[in-house]
Amino acid sequence: MQPNAIAESGLASPRAQERPPLVLRIGFWACIAIAVAVVVRRVLALAYPPRSAPPQLAALDAILASHAALTLAHILPALAFVVVAPFVVFRKPAAAAWPQTLIFPLGVVVGLTAYAMSVFPVGGWVERSAVLFFNSLFLFSLFRAWRYRLGGDSQQERRWMLRAIVVLLGIATTRPVMGAFFATSPLTHLTPSQFFGFAFWIGFSINTLAIELWLRSRARVFVAR
Repeated sequence: MQPNAIAESGLASPRAQERPPLVLRIGFWACIAIAVAVVVRRVLALAYPPRSAPPQLAALDAILASHAALTLAHILPALAFVVVAPFVVFRKPAAAAWPQTLIFPLGVVVGLTAYAMSVFPVGGWVERSAVLFFNSLFLFSLFRAWRYRLGGDSQQERRWMLRAIVVLLGIATTRPVMGAFFATSPLTHLTPSQFFGFAFWIGFSINTLAIELWLRSRARVFVAR
């Protein structure tokens, strides 16, 4: 079979299975660590509300505590999704059957509860628009991965699953962006209600562009063989 025929058939070559560059792998694990830390911190804040938090952080804690059940229904499945994700990303397809099976229902729960959480945005319509856009992209990618899984196309399933996972991890990328806004708030006088939406758009966009550029670069290398 000629290289072009291999590319058209969707079969993976060793070169197409190259690992992402180091910077992307570091970014992936950093997002995993941040996401886990954020969920743990939020659970602790709901269980044991801090008494000496900075005013802006205390106000955020109060907003999320006002709908604690929904918050937990969103962040606990999200934590499970994040913990399972590395097994999907870095294990060989033959050894990833159980995490792949588990990650689909977890993703659906996370996506649906994210829509519900968007009813209470800290950053108003700017934040809500970011959640609606990127959450829809996440669920669409997850759905495409599931369809390819049913069709037995493991290569396309993996590509769309990587999109879904990295888009979801955009919530972790928003945290350093928010930290920058918090740190500069004495100078800018911006409050969370003013900058949260922009932080969401920036964080999710970084992840979405990163995974899309890498996947498209892999596709170009593959076709060129």
